[in-house]
Amino acid sequence: MTKKKLAFFEGYVAFIGVAVVGMLCAFEGVAFAQNTDTLGKVNQLQEVKINEYRVSRQSLSPAPLQILTGPDLQRINSLSVADAIRYFSGVQLKDYGGIGGLKTINVRSMGSNHTAVFYDGIQLGNAQNGQVDLGKYSLDNLEEIALVSGQSDEQLQPAKSYASASAIYLKTRIPAFDDKKYNLTANFKTGDFGLLNPAFVYQHQISRHLSASVSSEYIKANGKYKFRYTNGVYDTTAVRNNGDVNRFRLETAWFGQLNKQGKWHAQVYSFLSDRGLPGAIVANKFNYDQRIWDRNIFVQGNLTQKFGERLAVLINTKLAYDYTRFLDPEYITLNGFLDNRFHEREAYVAVSANYRLTDRWQVSFASDYQYQDLKANLYRFAYPRRNTFLNVLSSSVKLSRFEVQANLLSSTVNDEVNAYSSAGNKQVFSPAVLFSWKIFEESNFRLRGFYKDIFRMPTFNDLYYTFIGNTLLKPEFAQQYDLGFTYQNSFKKQQLTFVEVQADFYYNQVKDKIIAQPGANLIRWIMYNLGRVDIKGAELNLKTGWNLGKELALGTAINYTFQQAMDITDPSDENYRQQIPYIPKHSGSFLAKIDYRNWRANYSFIYTGYRYNQKANIIYNYMEPWYTHDLALGYGFKLKQASFNLNAEVNNLLNQYYDVIPNFPMPGRNYRLTLNFKL
Repeated sequence: MTKKKLAFFEGYVAFIGVAVVGMLCAFEGVAFAQNTDTLGKVNQLQEVKINEYRVSRQSLSPAPLQILTGPDLQRINSLSVADAIRYFSGVQLKDYGGIGGLKTINVRSMGSNHTAVFYDGIQLGNAQNGQVDLGKYSLDNLEEIALVSGQSDEQLQPAKSYASASAIYLKTRIPAFDDKKYNLTANFKTGDFGLLNPAFVYQHQISRHLSASVSSEYIKANGKYKFRYTNGVYDTTAVRNNGDVNRFRLETAWFGQLNKQGKWHAQVYSFLSDRGLPGAIVANKFNYDQRIWDRNIFVQGNLTQKFGERLAVLINTKLAYDYTRFLDPEYITLNGFLDNRFHEREAYVAVSANYRLTDRWQVSFASDYQYQDLKANLYRFAYPRRNTFLNVLSSSVKLSRFEVQANLLSSTVNDEVNAYSSAGNKQVFSPAVLFSWKIFEESNFRLRGFYKDIFRMPTFNDLYYTFIGNTLLKPEFAQQYDLGFTYQNSFKKQQLTFVEVQADFYYNQVKDKIIAQPGANLIRWIMYNLGRVDIKGAELNLKTGWNLGKELALGTAINYTFQQAMDITDPSDENYRQQIPYIPKHSGSFLAKIDYRNWRANYSFIYTGYRYNQKANIIYNYMEPWYTHDLALGYGFKLKQASFNLNAEVNNLLNQYYDVIPNFPMPGRNYRLTLNFKL
């Protein structure tokens, strides 16, 4: 049986299984729905209770879920989304150094392209290289960052939410007004590396059913910092250069309510960037002149409408344009300096529907269409276009203590080119099953797990980049298995106010992994599929809250990850069953926050164990462990109707010199000061 047929069969069986369970509950659900209005009021009260419990919804999720909320994001020592995500378990952040350096994420050793990033429910697309630079996205206008391993258990969501091995959800602030018509928040950050970072968010209530917001930010920094370099003989302290950055973001959004059961959201996002690219410190070369310019704009919106108590519909749409220019004065072509320019366009529309057959059984269907094309001034460029069709059929059953969800994703990808050959059409079926079981009636202890079969398409660069693209590349397939538990409890009239635990054990198998390998020279690389990678791991997350006095509160969070990611392609290979590059076996973080009256203090510790930067796990490829200590102290006060907060940070307190990527040194000890104003 072929893989496509097997995946379709597995998904069909899983979906039918959930449907059968739902049918067994149908009679009870119908009877429940036909009860009196009094019972209906009880249900409404239960729903309000769940909304209040939203802060700890990680414990209710059948898939591993980690969340940083707005107050957390304001407290931790982070300048961008990339900085904040370092505190999640199971994550490796590839950081090329400095404020303007590229920052991408790798979740559970699956690779950056297996993690989708959603901005207000709609995916940030990048067909060119498949990676989203998380350093570009600020924390100033974010209400929440969530990381889901597997997929979200939401029933009313686009098909894109099912189509990746993991997902990051960035949620911007939704306006909330008390007794006034507007809210204003302004921030100003300054510190080392010549940092100047003003930002503001203004929200205005236009009418009872319509509000708007404007958010803007500017970042300017020279990116210069000291680092230590050794060539095995001499030890040198140098200054990192060509890390300067100028960035400007402007975002406007509108929030509307159609009626009691309908709402909509629309936004325009624009981003301009001019930055240097700090290169690798190799063979005593410290100075680089490469530059990159980014111009990104997208318009997107969504509409949610309920029809009675049973049916809900979600519509998402987006138009995007991305421009990138890369200039390398050190590489001379027949026309002068290397000056590559890329233009990417995207159009996206999605329709999702959820129908409650009973109060315990619901079914959903989602259909997405996405168009992407890429133009470039490269010699013999193919000018590719990609049409992607995603369709998902999903069903879930929720009993009093048991929940199960299954879905089958159909992915159809069609590539077309103006010149040369294309990768053709792809059709893949991908099943998934998730469950959560509250074992004991009186205890918030839940067993959870999921199985998911997913794939990722080769990017335009993988397939069509001049001289290196390989149109015969296969999609990269992955199978995910996860089993874990969650526990949460709160305590009254005790110093320990709450404890929350998440633990997960997982196994991932990646086949036909896409590899880029240098060919005869460093300009002409070779793209090909290679073998299989087995990934075994464990994650532990522990949060506690303490009441140490009348006005003294303490909160702690511990994250730990163990990962064994081995190349098992060829038993005769000398690197068989060795750890793949850049994946540490042990990593973790610790956070602590203390509040006393108007004062607050934060401490964070991040640890990454030893790893190797090549396939061969030998001493020449060994990378030492690194860790950082960060401290912050803040004070807040009110002056009439305005609130002020002052925050001072010390990052990398012990001034450790380290590399996340070999030969791309990270900053040592540095300082930052933030002033926040709210009205």
